[in-house]
Amino acid sequence: MNKSLLKHYLEFSMFTNPGLYKNILKKDLPDDIKKIGNLIRKNFIHRTTLAAGNIGTNADKKFGDMNKVKWFKQPEDDYLITVSAILAELYRRNEKGFIENRDENDKLILTCRFISILIASILKSKGVPCRVRAGHAPYFEKGKSWDHWINQYWNEKEKRWITIDVDGSWSLIEKIDPYDIPEGRFDFPAKAWLDIRLGKDDDKRFWNALPDNGLIVVSWSLFYDFHCLMNNEIIYPHLPEITIYKNFPNLTEKDLQEIDNLAKLMLDPDKNFEELKKIWDTNKKFRLLKGGLL
Repeated sequence: MNKSLLKHYLEFSMFTNPGLYKNILKKDLPDDIKKIGNLIRKNFIHRTTLAAGNIGTNADKKFGDMNKVKWFKQPEDDYLITVSAILAELYRRNEKGFIENRDENDKLILTCRFISILIASILKSKGVPCRVRAGHAPYFEKGKSWDHWINQYWNEKEKRWITIDVDGSWSLIEKIDPYDIPEGRFDFPAKAWLDIRLGKDDDKRFWNALPDNGLIVVSWSLFYDFHCLMNNEIIYPHLPEITIYKNFPNLTEKDLQEIDNLAKLMLDPDKNFEELKKIWDTNKKFRLLKGGLL
């Protein structure tokens, strides 16, 4: 693997930068990635788990007793968009930080993007190249592939990227290892986009949390993933203007082919990194975002 590429994925972004917590992440958390993941799962609640209560994947209350969570608790994605903010709040609620038996009311209520940037921050702090990836997971519900953010870290001994899903690791309906997801078991959006465009896949099986489905949903994941590959792990409401609802149906075939070309490069982001970086540095349509105050 190209050393400069690995160096790129050792760098912190404005989102993954742990700030003054870097040495804590490096020294106080375990080095074993599965142990890190299980510890994180004990300190966070996903908003869908909170909404569903003690049923489904939480029937055994492994995420905690949702009946004990105070009635006014809401998802915190809009507040804690950076790792430094996540860690500051985690330690504010309990000065011991990552603990095995965190009270339900002290757990942070965050979704997959936030768990993924936290994992990236921890591994980068430990000197392990790591990147966030966005796409769709078909292993939560039969027949549907849900929008989801995961990680890949570089295993120096095996000389390969290992794909892991910490956020979903306790919620799978398939017998796969969430700490070494086999190739083809996560729907990366570049392949999904191209397969849909070629009529090889059904766009209606790809969903997001709105809920909505279809090619536009895959386009969002594609641009999330593109930005993640560039170490810019944007928040959900921020997307290129061409992908928002009022514009997407009006894309020309030329527009769609331009996205096709991006997707083709993203099929092998390591091999095509320099070309992707050139697009990142020059293409305003793909880099500049809309949403919120943008």
